[in-house]
Amino acid sequence: MEQYIGLDVSLKETAISIRQDGKRIWRCKCASDPQLLAALIRKRAPSVRRVVFETGPLSVWFYHSLTAEGLPVICIDARHAKAALDMAANKTDANDADGLAHLAEVGFYREVRVKGFDSMLIRTLIRTLITARRQLLKMRLQISNQIRGLMKTFGLVVPKGAGSVFERNVHELLQGEERLARIVMPMLQAWSNIRHQIAELTKQLAAMAREDQHCRLLMSVPGVGTVTATAFAAAVEDPANFRNSRSVGAWVGLTPRRYQSGEVDNDGHISRRGDNQLRGLLYEAAAVILNRSTDTSTLRSWALELKERLGFKRAAVALARKLAVMMHAMLRTGQLFDPHGGTPAAA
Repeated sequence: MEQYIGLDVSLKETAISIRQDGKRIWRCKCASDPQLLAALIRKRAPSVRRVVFETGPLSVWFYHSLTAEGLPVICIDARHAKAALDMAANKTDANDADGLAHLAEVGFYREVRVKGFDSMLIRTLIRTLITARRQLLKMRLQISNQIRGLMKTFGLVVPKGAGSVFERNVHELLQGEERLARIVMPMLQAWSNIRHQIAELTKQLAAMAREDQHCRLLMSVPGVGTVTATAFAAAVEDPANFRNSRSVGAWVGLTPRRYQSGEVDNDGHISRRGDNQLRGLLYEAAAVILNRSTDTSTLRSWALELKERLGFKRAAVALARKLAVMMHAMLRTGQLFDPHGGTPAAA
């Protein structure tokens, strides 16, 4: 007799449900410790066929730890599991575990790929660097705007300029304004410290990109810098994880939703699923190609034609999706960006 197990994992406790021959035979709660869970499963379900749990903060740790214990572990998409779990009259951890065990028994689930520990560590490091840099950029902008607004109140308009130009302009305008300088100078010092920290984080990202051949390959694409390249390479991990390059666009959440029923067939907004940060970086790269890049390429010509027909935003989204598809194809083939190559959609 084979058993099927559902685990509803939380930070402190995990609800366990065991099914056999279409019936629940046992359930309980246990501390969220993979070794304790493995010992309990071996005792209560010696002929276990599947152990199913949802994606979540602890899914990587649970998956690799339980796999090391020799259990047939499967991590499934939480969005798909939700549709089945919502059928229960009451939302409890025990009922969720029952629902997951039922999905394990009937095989109605979508398994997701769980990244390795090393890959997750690198990706977490990169995400932390990118997130910290982005937050510092926002803080720098807020402080500079506050300085400009405060000085404008006293008739001192800071000319346009960034970086050292902004700092020099503020110093020049504060000459002879000692009382105002007592307020502005601490803010300017904070702005300067944040600027130096941003430069340090940028150097770290650039160093990581230089050491990674995949990042160097991706940076041959116009508009794709160190931040976008490192984020994309860390997220994709291995190009072989995707059956084809086109699926990367959907994985990042840049393909439109679709609703079809009878004679109704409508396309909606993009799904916005997957990595929000990576999706934003791809959109920024697309905006750079459309607005700032002066290099001529088949990719930019196609995007500009689309911009004339559909407008900037829709063209930028479509270009971001093509970038994701093309960058995955480049990782898979190892070829540099060809500005006069074929349409990236064929990748």
